[in-house]
Amino acid sequence: MKNALLIFLISFWKILVFFPIGFQKLISTALGYLIICLPLKRNRISRANIYLCFKNLNQQDKDKIYRKNIFAFARVIFYTGIAWFWSDKKIKKNICFEINGLKNLLINQRSENGTLLFFKHSLHLELDARILAMHAEIYGIQREHNSKMFESIQRSGRLKSMKGITDRNNTLAFMRWLKQGKTVLYAPDQDYGLKKSVEVNFFGIPAATISAPLKIIEKTGCKTYFINSYFNKDRLILDIKEINIDQSSVEKFSENLNLIIENKIKLHPHEYLWQHRRFKSTLGKTKLYK
Repeated sequence: MKNALLIFLISFWKILVFFPIGFQKLISTALGYLIICLPLKRNRISRANIYLCFKNLNQQDKDKIYRKNIFAFARVIFYTGIAWFWSDKKIKKNICFEINGLKNLLINQRSENGTLLFFKHSLHLELDARILAMHAEIYGIQREHNSKMFESIQRSGRLKSMKGITDRNNTLAFMRWLKQGKTVLYAPDQDYGLKKSVEVNFFGIPAATISAPLKIIEKTGCKTYFINSYFNKDRLILDIKEINIDQSSVEKFSENLNLIIENKIKLHPHEYLWQHRRFKSTLGKTKLYK
């Protein structure tokens, strides 16, 4: 029964994302109004994170970020659907995008240097990754979905342009890629629990920050880049830059990387995935995310 419902929903989703972009915007706007009126858990998490991280802003400005974030969140089904179901040709024809710094990344790839390409969890990250992987050889790390059927859809969608993907717990696989000179996308800005993390500030608040990246860099000798993504009106911008982070300790490295991510988020705060419980390990699930 569950599989039948999932098949129906995915089929309906595929139909929706093949409508023109203008129609998709109308649907997502209507969906945004619906979402913002409902007492959803995701709304509570988003609001709690935004109000905590932007405590220096006045109430009106925090409300504005929250509201814009909900409407951006409503477009995720279209961003993801386009990334997973559209052809390269259709994306190039219908999506306005610009990739800055691609030349330097490609030069590094030709020199066979492994690259750990950090990114933040934007609401359009699936589209970001699809477009980037259409222009460069990219490998990815993911969290496998609990549903085997949805995992199959997710994997198939991501492999439309990526050269390979592996589960985030399969450290040996992506370390092997890096040693072979591959470029691997890596998002370190979620809470995976204190056992695998160090506690360092994120927006001035103690946050569990995964400690694996520095160990991976030390063992593979890879270079580190960061890709920032955002919309400038209707044009998706991907900015790629090499970054040099203090590697004297896990704490220093994590602090500096968090600060890079934080500063990028501040430029376009409503486009970030605030719906993740970023501070659950340090501030408590029930205390902050009631």
